[in-house]
Amino acid sequence: MAAMATINEHAPSEVLKGLARHLNSLNEDNKSTRKRALESIKKETVDKGLSSDVLQEVFAALLKPLLRCLSDPMERCRETAIETLTEFIKCVPKPEESLPYLMPCLAQRFGEKDILEPAEELRLSAIEMLSLTVTVCGKHLAPYLTEMINILQRTIVDPFADVKRESCRCTVNFAQCVPELFHLQAESLVKPLMLTIAHQHSRVRVSAIEATGAVIQHGSGKNVDDVLSHLAQRLFDDSPQVRKAVAAVVGGWLLHLRDRYSYFHKLIPLLLSTINDEIPEIRLFATDLWRDVGLQWEKENEDDLKDKMDFLLLTPPHYPAGVVRPGLGCRELVVRNLGKLVPAIAHDITDWLMATRIKTSQLLCVLLLHAEDHSTQHLQPLLATLYRACANSEKEVVSNVTAKLLGTFVPPPVFLKLQLEDVTAPYSSSHPWAPLMVLAAVLSGCSKPLLRPHLQQIADTLCQPEVCQEYQQVMYLEQLLACVDALQHQCESDCGSVSLQLLQVVVTVQSLSTDTQLLCKVQGLDSVMSLYRQHMGSLLDWLSASVNCWTSYSPQSLQLQVIVMQSGAVIGEFVSQLMPLLYSCLQPNRDVEMRMRTFTTLAKLLMDANNTLDSQGHFQDESEKLVCDILLPNLVWHAGRTARASRLAALSCLLALLHGGAVTPGQMMNMEEKLRPPLFSALEDDSQMSRVMACRSFSTILRCIGSNLQPETLNKIYPELLKRLDDSSEEVRAVALQTLDLWMSSLTKDYNPELFAPHLQLIFQQLLLNLDDPDCSVQENVLEVLKRSCSIHPALLQREVESVRDKHRSPAYCEQLLQHIQNTSPTCQTPSNVNLQHLWRCAV
Repeated sequence: MAAMATINEHAPSEVLKGLARHLNSLNEDNKSTRKRALESIKKETVDKGLSSDVLQEVFAALLKPLLRCLSDPMERCRETAIETLTEFIKCVPKPEESLPYLMPCLAQRFGEKDILEPAEELRLSAIEMLSLTVTVCGKHLAPYLTEMINILQRTIVDPFADVKRESCRCTVNFAQCVPELFHLQAESLVKPLMLTIAHQHSRVRVSAIEATGAVIQHGSGKNVDDVLSHLAQRLFDDSPQVRKAVAAVVGGWLLHLRDRYSYFHKLIPLLLSTINDEIPEIRLFATDLWRDVGLQWEKENEDDLKDKMDFLLLTPPHYPAGVVRPGLGCRELVVRNLGKLVPAIAHDITDWLMATRIKTSQLLCVLLLHAEDHSTQHLQPLLATLYRACANSEKEVVSNVTAKLLGTFVPPPVFLKLQLEDVTAPYSSSHPWAPLMVLAAVLSGCSKPLLRPHLQQIADTLCQPEVCQEYQQVMYLEQLLACVDALQHQCESDCGSVSLQLLQVVVTVQSLSTDTQLLCKVQGLDSVMSLYRQHMGSLLDWLSASVNCWTSYSPQSLQLQVIVMQSGAVIGEFVSQLMPLLYSCLQPNRDVEMRMRTFTTLAKLLMDANNTLDSQGHFQDESEKLVCDILLPNLVWHAGRTARASRLAALSCLLALLHGGAVTPGQMMNMEEKLRPPLFSALEDDSQMSRVMACRSFSTILRCIGSNLQPETLNKIYPELLKRLDDSSEEVRAVALQTLDLWMSSLTKDYNPELFAPHLQLIFQQLLLNLDDPDCSVQENVLEVLKRSCSIHPALLQREVESVRDKHRSPAYCEQLLQHIQNTSPTCQTPSNVNLQHLWRCAV
């Protein structure tokens, strides 16, 4: 009886009777009254713990009044009404009975063009109530498809972020509940979702991506193209959750989309792009998804893959180490769609956005790994794409280009036929190194047995003038060496058959001389000298073939410099072959800059002739020819700065020749008469350095053969040196004084002081004149020279000193000199009287 009393107590009629007064209060004008009435209704119903059956009948009676309260002017009333409705829907056993009234009301309130609810928190509560309705009602919502779509269209683009998120979740649930009807109007949700997919909040973007996946999955399939570009942009999102959501959605489409076979070529790049994500978790997630896609496709096409499943499961030889080979289904998917993917890759690899170029280069690597030997069918467009990638200014794009995979999977005859043509005629004048960079990578991925038969073809191409001499950019030369390095590492000792061609390439890239060491190592040679000894004759013939065409812009002169400087003593074995080459390129009518560069190189060799040109003692036979046929023609005076620079270069070579020990005293005696006129001319040159070098050349000659020269020859030299004592350059004066000192020390007993007293008197007078120089250092140097020369004719010197002693501004130096003469020569003879003025004019 007590239980029956309780049931009756809570019977629907009793509950409704108790709520009658509150229901009437909902129509009051006083908003506080309406508020208290709603709170009381909530308290007496859903908060009281009534049974579900009772609540079902009570909800049916209260539904309309509560729905009317959704339009109440007071926000608190609307909030309480939404809370009460939500609790009723959650608790009643048949919430679908409320749909005929609930859905039109919500559609009117939230599905019109202008949403009537101003409070964003209440819009969120209403959408949460709608999501609950979808969850508990399920397929019963099918008749209200239009109302649901209208509501979601508006709320997905709601200004409030939480409303957007809840609307996206509601969309996913609704699509799963009524899949058989959802496709009829799913297209209407695509535009709102695409407007939301780039929202500033990452959680909103994730929800929008998930909702897009559901809409396309359960839609008609006509809008895939409309959303792909937006999803592709989300691959560059800063949020890992967003990128993971893209991978999940695209992977779901590849697995479950009804028309997925038509969109494989558009969906595969999106999923494969996430395989290289910077977050390990996303990489693993995408890899697992891709594996599932491949396995499913493999099962669906098992009949077509029978042969391949039996014979192509073994890993091919030379497969990249440390790389897991994709499954057969994954590889076949890429192979069958590669023709459609390559043009898109080629387009995006040059995109103006750096992030797009980086992502595209990563995707290209993944595609090549999946395509394996099927890349051969698309080799030409793939190579063009790789060239564009290598020409990119972004280092990360270039580093992602793994052309090495082409060498691993494509046979050498195939890729060499295309690549060697591209290397010979680069596709871009601004980036000529791109084909070389790709070739170096491809060669490094090729196996040694397959590459060995083609070594000669590759080396011959690399050493062609249009390849190794056409461009001088640092990047181009580096890639040229990279190709040589790749050949050496792949074929090692087999490179001996093409070592000459490789050496020609290395010589061209003169700044990186260490590569010759590598070439020696792989051939088993002891040193660079052994390598040059093996090929020096061929190298000089190679250069001689074009020497008549050399200009300042020709790389051959630089190659000559590298060869002769690096070969050391080996060049001495080939002097007879080198000299005609030098004779041809150092003629006065050849390009000035090229001649000066060659003269500089020759001077360096001559300074160390015993270890270079004369290492075998053969150069002495060529030295006189060098002077007569090469140096003397270039010492002839011509007007202009260019001619002056050329004479200076030739003088430096002459000085190096005389000083380096490659000329014997006998040869120097034979050449002295020929050298004297151009050196006299050089002493009068406008260039200070030319005058210095001419003085030093005379010093070298006097030091070597001065004591063997005839007095008449010596008397022709000193007047020119005396002139240089009055030179405007202090350096020239100092060198001329040193040379004059050597001239005096060269006088032997054959030089009769009495007979040639006028010459000596002129020299003494000029030296005494310079003894009065304002510069103390000059005075001291002149004094030392006079002291050393007093033994030649002390009486004459004493007389000249005494005649100028009283005129000097520093008589102390004269006193020192007189004292030195007295100490060294106590008895002095009086010199004969001569016409000095006449002698000076004759000497000049």
